[in-house]
Parts: sequence; C-alpha cells; structure tokens
Amino acid sequence: MSKLPSPCISVCKFRIQGAYCTACSMTKAQKSLYKSLKKDKAREAFITMLSAQHDVVGAAKGWVRAYLRKCDKKGCKAPPMLHRP
Repeated sequence: MSKLPSPCISVCKFRIQGAYCTACSMTKAQKSLYKSLKKDKAREAFITMLSAQHDVVGAAKGWVRAYLRKCDKKGCKAPPMLHRP
C-alpha cells in the first residue's frame, strides 16, 4: 500500500487571512512540514489536525472529497476520520 499523499490538491491560492490556501487550508510552512513526515502515523495525525483546522479557518469546502479521490487514485487508504457520514 502506498503512503498517504500530501493534503495539497494542487490549487495553491493563499488568500484566506493572507496565509492559508483556499483549497486545502494549509500554510506554506505546513506544506513543507508535511513533506518531511516519513511515517504514515505522523502523516495521518497531520491530516487529522488539518481537518480540525478546516473547521476553524472556514476553508476547503470540497477538500475532503478531492483528497479521498486522490487517495483512491494513489491506491492508499485515507484516514478513517475523513469518511464522514
């Protein structure tokens, strides 16, 4: 099974409060940090944190669907907390 892909969905427009991407709600520093994470548990924890950040920042309305599609395409299992009812 492949490792979890980056939460970035290749839109990259930093307009929310001047620092957050409108597509994934990550900051530029968070994008760099994710690249340094090697273990899937750390990557999964990062994605869990990012999902909570979406609620606070108020961005990334279609991110979950786009990220689940990206995981399917890469052949990996997305973190269970993203499979919301």
